[in-house]
Amino acid sequence: MEMTVDALGDKCPVPVVKAKKALATMNEGTLEVLVDNKTSVTNLESFAKSQNCEAATEQLAEDKYSVKIVKTAESAAAAAAANGTGGIGPRVVVVPSACMGHGDDELGGILIKAFVFALTQQDDLPDSILFYNGGVKLTVEGSPVLDDLNKLACAGVEILSCGTCLKHYGIEDKLAVGEATNMYVIVEKQLQAGVVVRA
Repeated sequence: MEMTVDALGDKCPVPVVKAKKALATMNEGTLEVLVDNKTSVTNLESFAKSQNCEAATEQLAEDKYSVKIVKTAESAAAAAAANGTGGIGPRVVVVPSACMGHGDDELGGILIKAFVFALTQQDDLPDSILFYNGGVKLTVEGSPVLDDLNKLACAGVEILSCGTCLKHYGIEDKLAVGEATNMYVIVEKQLQAGVVVRA
């Protein structure tokens, strides 16, 4: 089965939402998603990876890209298994700011550094850490918690930063750990979690 989704002109996270809905209707086959920016391409490639699907991208014109996502019976089964909730479900940590708490930003900076370090010391590490708004400043070059985040990433923890937020702060090219993602994924991760911890 082959299907094409036109997401040209759509803003994040609409292309991923359209791709997810279309892919859900397919048992096997190739889903082609047409988008007009590299951020959407990256988001779709990450989405394909999360579904255990292969993705191939081709630039068709200056502002036109084709992302082909291949779904097989094996990838569908693997995605279903990965999305199963077994036990308490995934542990997700959300970090909405480069400071922890409200009141004194200097103290908040000290606290967030201690918080991330404390995560590295847990017997049960989180499955994912989601960074958005000012929190994305912690995942870029020069971050005071970069070493600890890299340790977590090396231990298999998924580090995801909001792409819109990185772009807003003008630091999308300085991302130093993990991957950029979109708000659809940030919401989905929290809804599927067994435990959500807010920094």
